[in-house]
Amino acid sequence: MKIGILGAGISGLSIGKMLSKQHDVELLERHSIHGGIARTKTVEGVAYHPVGGHCFNSKYPDVMDFVFNEILPKDSWHQVQRNAVIKLRGEEVSYPIEYAIQQIHEFAPELAIDITRDFLSAEDDKVYENLEDWFRKKFGNTLAENYFIPYNSKIWNRPPSEMSPAWVDGKLPIPNKESFFKGLISNESDKMPHASFYYPDTNNQNTFIDKLAEGLTILTDFTVNTIEKKAKKWLINGEKEFDLVISTLPLNILPHLIKDTPHEVLNAADKLRYNKVTTMFWETEETERTWTYIPESYNFFHRYIHIGSFFKPKKNYSMSEVVGEKTREEMIENGKKDSFLKRPIDYNVSEHAYVVFDENYDSATTTVKKYLQDIGLHTLGRFGEWQYYNMDVCIKSSLDLAQKINLA
Repeated sequence: MKIGILGAGISGLSIGKMLSKQHDVELLERHSIHGGIARTKTVEGVAYHPVGGHCFNSKYPDVMDFVFNEILPKDSWHQVQRNAVIKLRGEEVSYPIEYAIQQIHEFAPELAIDITRDFLSAEDDKVYENLEDWFRKKFGNTLAENYFIPYNSKIWNRPPSEMSPAWVDGKLPIPNKESFFKGLISNESDKMPHASFYYPDTNNQNTFIDKLAEGLTILTDFTVNTIEKKAKKWLINGEKEFDLVISTLPLNILPHLIKDTPHEVLNAADKLRYNKVTTMFWETEETERTWTYIPESYNFFHRYIHIGSFFKPKKNYSMSEVVGEKTREEMIENGKKDSFLKRPIDYNVSEHAYVVFDENYDSATTTVKKYLQDIGLHTLGRFGEWQYYNMDVCIKSSLDLAQKINLA
């Protein structure tokens, strides 16, 4: 088949790599370079991620095999141990916070006791009205009110009481009462895949991304304006013809490009919400941390990504993030609150960065996805599936779809 892939980010490149073994594949990318939001930018000789911090590990064996055996060999990566902390009441405690109760007890004993009492007595009936309700039933009121609710209010730019908990599976370490108790009396920690992760030996994620793109036919600077199915063929902008189309374009935009999309589908697409993210790249003091999470309201940054700690050897560079759009001047001024941030180097405001799981999420995504399925247009990736996917899950979704297409 002749297959058109709309978008050459991680998802488009991954499925393009798999399908090009058996099919004639062309990727159409609106930017001048492939890679999407995972691509790095080099400033002063250092590569950083303008949108998020993209590292690699996975619980999926087929993803690990694909990356290490077909794209970039394992000996071209180094492994980094996660060393993440949370700023709480002027102190740093280890992440995840539910395993840091011993540390909290050292500077706030009453808080530690309240967290423990509430966690061990929390009743989880598996029925959740919203994300705030999910936090309270999983972790108890004290931990919810001191960390999960304020932090998630910052990273989603809306109260958790107005959000769905649909995104949390696989994204948060969730201890049960037994593992929480072990954390009180031992060094118990979470077993999430990204407790350690891999980063290219070049200290630049583009090394992996460029290897992923190697050998693929990618047409850059191509903006998709119209999509139409005519005589069992897909036409893109009336000029590109394909037997099959796979879109990684944002789900809120895609239906508006397809000819004769029903109004109810367009209305559903318009209800989908997403957040931009503003990032500033800094030279910093020395740190062994990989991430720092900031739930407290005095600082509008919600986290630091210590990209220099991903490097080998380590360097003193970090990114600060805030959800929404801030000016360069606002970012610099806010950075003055923390002497750890020494010198601002670069600044970026994203377009799509994170999908929002609000009260319209379930019905809107169901309506749009059903329509796309009915017309035979495949959709893929963080924005194509409107999911909070890490890079490895984007690759997994791509591998699964490629296998489905090859077996059809």
